[in-house]
Amino acid sequence: MRYDDRDTYKPGYKFADWEMKGVPVRLALGLRDLSQNTIEVVRRDKARDEAGAKQVVALDQVGHTVAELLEAIQDNLFQKALSFREAHTTQVDTYEEFQKVLDEKGGFVLAHWDGSPETEEKIKEETKATIRCIPQEGDLTPGLCMVSGRPSARRVLFARAY
Repeated sequence: MRYDDRDTYKPGYKFADWEMKGVPVRLALGLRDLSQNTIEVVRRDKARDEAGAKQVVALDQVGHTVAELLEAIQDNLFQKALSFREAHTTQVDTYEEFQKVLDEKGGFVLAHWDGSPETEEKIKEETKATIRCIPQEGDLTPGLCMVSGRPSARRVLFARAY
């Protein structure tokens, strides 16, 4: 936790400065807050006008509130990332579909691969896509390689580097 006592900047600048540094929770305490024994708690992962983004908390509850907020923020960020990944992952069965998705949609592509370095190199040369990971969970259904037609143990995740 840091206390920003820079008196050469206005609060709006300091709020934005700490937000740019990635601070997940901002605590603001002024004279009025002190007289009312409260503190303003703002979570950074929500829009300012979104419910629950800003709350006023009793000073004796701030530790408990911030601990709960940090867990909620972590869960919220994880869910956003998971949703983003799912929205940007496409499953294909043919090499033509694979190339079309890479050219038109982008993102991640789940496709069967026979496990050979030759096939991997061919895909890389022709599409600039490389294997990002071999999933150990999810759909582990065997199939046929989209390029060679040989047996494939599972789909792998391809993407282009940007």
